[in-house]
Amino acid sequence: MLIIICLMVGGVLTGRLTQGRNIKFIRKGIFTAILLLLFLLGLQVGHNRQIMDNLGTIGVDAVLITLGAVGGSVGCAWLVYKFCFSK
Repeated sequence: MLIIICLMVGGVLTGRLTQGRNIKFIRKGIFTAILLLLFLLGLQVGHNRQIMDNLGTIGVDAVLITLGAVGGSVGCAWLVYKFCFSK
């Protein structure tokens, strides 16, 4: 965990030092890294027999959790808008 925090702080400091400079390659690098991580996650899930055998049950739970999270976020955003930004 300490390594992750140090990397994050190092990234923030590097970003602060390079602020204002044209570093477009960073966006492409981040996008490529995200695609690689998604592929590797799919590879790991597909390789895990226990997950693949229970995919139906896990999928239903995942959909319910996702709907609850999205619904809660929309509800909270609406309440914040209603009480803080509407006249």
